[in-house]
Amino acid sequence: MQYEIFGGNLPAVEIKLDAGEAIYTESGGMSWMTESISMETNAKGGLMKGLGRMLTGDSFFMCTYRAGRPGDTIVIASSFPGHILPLDVSGGKEYICQKDSFLCAQPGVELSVEVVKGLKGGFFGGEGFLLQRLRGNGLAFVEIDGSCREITLAPGERLKVDTSHVAVYESTVKYSAEMVKGFKNVLFGGEGLFLTTVEGPGKVWLQTMTMPNFASKIVPFISKKD
Repeated sequence: MQYEIFGGNLPAVEIKLDAGEAIYTESGGMSWMTESISMETNAKGGLMKGLGRMLTGDSFFMCTYRAGRPGDTIVIASSFPGHILPLDVSGGKEYICQKDSFLCAQPGVELSVEVVKGLKGGFFGGEGFLLQRLRGNGLAFVEIDGSCREITLAPGERLKVDTSHVAVYESTVKYSAEMVKGFKNVLFGGEGLFLTTVEGPGKVWLQTMTMPNFASKIVPFISKKD
């Protein structure tokens, strides 16, 4: 399998498949494909995994696209301005992703629900209690809002992040929420009461834009009908 990510800040990924190779995505995720690719729609993983995907922003049904001949191509576009991040899910590596970030993956990659541990992490970490976990073997693609920065944290190294700016992190990274210190900082600092804290070892991918912040900026400019 070969791929090319194109489109700048309105990205899509073009995937070239050998005969018999496949890729799966959520229902409605395909943009265009060559005519010899076949499509199969089902509740991948069964009822409970389908319901879990719905809780994290993806569809109950998933579509698997399989190449009928060498060189078949399929294009899957991002749903929001930003960045598409390829992840090599192999060798026991697992990734935790923000809700609704899954774009597509090879069949050997399992998409499941990750439950955030601890009340503070769930309520105030910026993503709620339910995230997405990628495990198994294969290549996966996820959506990042805005631009992306990859940071490698050493064991015990900590990074404080404004809520919702953590897009993806390796499963070895600890994820929690920490209260902002100082009364004036809480009231006038503009960062709210809690910040997300990530602690190494492992890699973290941060995003420069978040959907809630983006929506809050454009709402005042949307005309309201009487």
